[in-house]
Amino acid sequence: MQSKRNGYIFVLLALVIFSIQDAISKHLGSLYPPVFITMIRYWAFASFAIVLAARSNGGLKAAVRTRKPKLQILRGVLLVLQIVLVITSFSRVGLAHSQAIFAAGPLFVALLSMPLLGERVGWRRWTAIIVGMLGVLLILNPDGGEFELILLLPLSCAFLFAIYVIATRLVSRDDSSMTSFFYTGVAGAITISLVGPFYWTTLSTPDWGWMLLLCATGTFSHFFLIKAYEHLDAAEVQPLTYLQLVFACAIGVSIFGETLSLAMVAGSVIVVSAGIFTVWREHVVSRRLAKAADKGRPGN
Repeated sequence: MQSKRNGYIFVLLALVIFSIQDAISKHLGSLYPPVFITMIRYWAFASFAIVLAARSNGGLKAAVRTRKPKLQILRGVLLVLQIVLVITSFSRVGLAHSQAIFAAGPLFVALLSMPLLGERVGWRRWTAIIVGMLGVLLILNPDGGEFELILLLPLSCAFLFAIYVIATRLVSRDDSSMTSFFYTGVAGAITISLVGPFYWTTLSTPDWGWMLLLCATGTFSHFFLIKAYEHLDAAEVQPLTYLQLVFACAIGVSIFGETLSLAMVAGSVIVVSAGIFTVWREHVVSRRLAKAADKGRPGN
């Protein structure tokens, strides 16, 4: 019980810090190239990943060892590209609106798990996916007017992150979580460093302070999330992550003067509900399959 309570505390700390990180990203992204911001942030992230890997069991040698190097590198490239698009989305679309669309991520994961992971999706999850997508349409076009192409930006972010999650599931079959975390930071930092210097911009003194805070929040948020997964299952963590949408709306409205339409709020509620049900149902099916496999083993 104590362990689970600590896990929930770590999740909440991570989500609060992620929300602060998003607000800083929106501020800096409206003033400087998102590629440049992502590069500086990833330098700090990669340094943290290397230090953490060095202190883990087996050290750096064990963390670097992977059975799927190409897929691990692809994960790092996908995530760094997704973060560049996320920062762009925050500055162009808005914090609250972007996070509302990002909430569709688990629905995309469920859809992609069929062709890429060979998983079966029953009628309950299919229903949740369809209902959730209707909620996405409501968020994309809350006023019923002409569709804005810029909204494809956060939608592509949600889709890219879903591919990243699928790739993470694939590598987790052979590699440790520390190996995946190491490649996420290092492969991403190397990739963005090939492009970022061409976007180098001189930051003002106050904005260097914001940049340092962005690097710090990025480090601590990932650390607390790692600690949360030490105490909780993914099915216990995932529903709580939707609180980030609530935090984003609060920050977007109170600090950046964003507005929330009734249709957008309704669409967000639909997407979040469908996403939580999808994650819960996937957990139920996974446990059922695990029990069936355990009963089928010799000696049971």
